Amino acid sequence: MSAVGGGREQARWTRARLGRTGPALDLLTASFDRHVYAPHAHDEFTVGLYVGGSEVIDYRGGRLRPGPGSVVVLEPGEMHTGGPDTANGYAYRALYADASLLTDGTTTGFPHFREPLLHDPELAAALRTAHTDLSTCPDPLEAESRLPWLLTALARRHSTARPPADRIPGADHIAHAVRTRLADELTTPPSLADLATDLGLSRYQLLRAFRTTVGIPPYAWLAQHRVTRARALLETGLRPAEVASLVGFADQAHLTRWFRRVLGVTPAVYRNSVQDGVRGGSRHLPA
Repeated sequence: MSAVGGGREQARWTRARLGRTGPALDLLTASFDRHVYAPHAHDEFTVGLYVGGSEVIDYRGGRLRPGPGSVVVLEPGEMHTGGPDTANGYAYRALYADASLLTDGTTTGFPHFREPLLHDPELAAALRTAHTDLSTCPDPLEAESRLPWLLTALARRHSTARPPADRIPGADHIAHAVRTRLADELTTPPSLADLATDLGLSRYQLLRAFRTTVGIPPYAWLAQHRVTRARALLETGLRPAEVASLVGFADQAHLTRWFRRVLGVTPAVYRNSVQDGVRGGSRHLPA
């Protein structure tokens, strides 16, 4: 974490890559008591997610005052500045996204946000959760599954861009083809952009078809498939650190995070339980 000043003047940048060889997207986690930004503009869309305090932003000749739960969208090339609105400072998360990540699920060109300060609690919560997860563990397939989907939803809900019809013909076939490729290339999965190109789809269409059919995004399906494979390897006596790389997780912590989500216990607890069960003639997990 790089300090911007005293007190709680802190800003931390994380770079999440969309797919193993895809473009990068920067994530900022910041909390400021006194820091005031100089007038500046970004080449990308800036999506701000406010979690504490209040900021005042000079933008398009007016002033925005986002507080907790607010979403702010600043368009590329638009000059702006920002600073604390009160003595309590402000805390926020930000994503810096190329315009292409907002336009994949729309039928018109460049999305324009007439109202930059948005109230959308459901989308704000989903964006904050994705930001937190990917700042901690920027897994490329997870980033590619979650961030373009949410940014497209942002444009579809709040910009002037028109959404297309959501029905994707052959969704079952598409989902089956994606699951097969991901399972076959477990440790080095293809990017969703490459899968979409191979199937003659946009990334949004692929994600829509997969979510409609399977109920979860591709990265979550792959993580659960990896957990299933990890269980079998742990039952042979391999250690969690060994198993993590064999099934494609970034490290043991990544394996543990998903193992607990799916099975409710850590890989080490599971391994010890099944090994004890084998030695004792029965197999069970602790309650």
